[in-house]
Amino acid sequence: MEVSSAILLVLFAIVLSAVLGRVALHFIPIPLVQIGVGILFALLVNIPVTLDPEVFFLLFLPPLLFLDGWRIPSQALRRDAVTIVSLAFGLVLFTVVGLGLLIFTVIPDIPLSVAFTIAAILAPTDPIALSAITARNPMSKRLMHVLEGESLFNDASSLVCMKFGIAATATGAISFTDAGLSFVWLVTMGIVVGVATTIVIVRLKNFISGRFGEQSASQILASLLIPFGAYLVAEHLHASGILAAVSAGIVMNRLEQSGQAHAVTRIRRAVVWDSIQFTANGAIFVLLGEQLPRMVATTFGGRPMPESVHLLFYLGVVLAALAVLRFCWVWLSLRVTVFRSSEQAGNWRGLRWRLVSVATVSGVRGAITLAAVLGLPTFLPDGSLLPGRDVAVFLASGVIVMSLVFASVVLPLLLAGSPPSLDPRRDAEEEMARARAAEAAIAAIEEKEHLPSRSASDDELYSEISARIMVLYRRRAGALSAPPEEVGEWRRAEAMEIELRLAAAHAERGEILRLLRVGRLSEETAMALVREVDLAEARLVSRK
Repeated sequence: MEVSSAILLVLFAIVLSAVLGRVALHFIPIPLVQIGVGILFALLVNIPVTLDPEVFFLLFLPPLLFLDGWRIPSQALRRDAVTIVSLAFGLVLFTVVGLGLLIFTVIPDIPLSVAFTIAAILAPTDPIALSAITARNPMSKRLMHVLEGESLFNDASSLVCMKFGIAATATGAISFTDAGLSFVWLVTMGIVVGVATTIVIVRLKNFISGRFGEQSASQILASLLIPFGAYLVAEHLHASGILAAVSAGIVMNRLEQSGQAHAVTRIRRAVVWDSIQFTANGAIFVLLGEQLPRMVATTFGGRPMPESVHLLFYLGVVLAALAVLRFCWVWLSLRVTVFRSSEQAGNWRGLRWRLVSVATVSGVRGAITLAAVLGLPTFLPDGSLLPGRDVAVFLASGVIVMSLVFASVVLPLLLAGSPPSLDPRRDAEEEMARARAAEAAIAAIEEKEHLPSRSASDDELYSEISARIMVLYRRRAGALSAPPEEVGEWRRAEAMEIELRLAAAHAERGEILRLLRVGRLSEETAMALVREVDLAEARLVSRK
């Protein structure tokens, strides 16, 4: 009963925090609101939630990382692969070594292996919190894709470093050869398992759909099972389940480009995945808030005031070190990859430091850090306590909260006005694609119009309807290749058309629902008509 009550309370807290987040969206990002609601529930409701790290990783990380990999453009990953790898692996190792040595030097009674373990826990970044923070002040898409790619892959490298740090603490020694071979196995097999799992499941469901017809519900359920299957298989093979989920999402992105799934399946699946993402993200930060009072009580309980002050000082040192290390590595990485390779290198003089500052502040910590620190063992194999575990828990929770607060305050200031971009050149790909799509639509309509298997009356009707449709496509294709002033006029006309169509859609839906309320229309018919209007409205909103 306590488990079911805790689940319902967490779901209620997610909904409550979403409402409060909408009210305070201009001032406080929703992750901080969710943490605050979690703290409030922990203080008011006596239903403690014990987070099992293995269960936490299995329930939350595979679907979220899979979805991130699915939705990040594969072209963005290929274009900035060197930068992403540099941040995901090079920055993690740089942070583990630099921060680990600092913790070992500054904090007494912390062995070097434990210091490296704490540094590995604090190394991975969280794109979920970053997306929420930048909702009001969006950064350039390319920079966001680089940061998302970094966070997709740095989880695995940081967790591997953490694993070997714990092993070194338990045994007192570590073999770098074994560590290197283990790292290669974790990464390689994790990626292979993710790719293979996705290809097998997608091809199997496409085969079944092609032979027996497509059922949206089963297609959606299959997509939900892919990340969990990849994660569990990889973990069973002692590979990286996180990389398996990420690579599964990236391959899913590529396979979905074939467009074999029906439109209705894609629409429904997107809604389901959006709901899962919203719930899982909210649960992570609500649970973090729920755990914070207990973490603080465990850390500070029974400690004299001087020791408590020292802990706060250590937190400040760690936060400053993380910022400095990240700033240095980001500057070096972008200098070597993006800045030097840019054809318009002169454009970077005014943007370089601002861009590096944005990338530095964007390194917020979140779910991986929380789960990793809670996964630290309390006892070593010989029965002794793991030294510094309470300090690690306090530092991790403090870094998560303070990095969120700092990014919430500083990022909007850095992104105010024109956000810094990794590609200052104007990109005309979308306009080109719209023009080509319009031309393809016109060609398809003309082909339909001249099919020989219709009667004379049908031909006349087809000609009338096709002419009506082609006017819209010809206007769009012609406007996109016209001079800038004509393009602007066409865009204003299109905006007016969208506004009128949206008003008409609202009126349609209102009348259908009114007829339903007065008993003039059956519920089944009304819901089908409302869905048609909803889909048309969604298409119009996407064009705004």
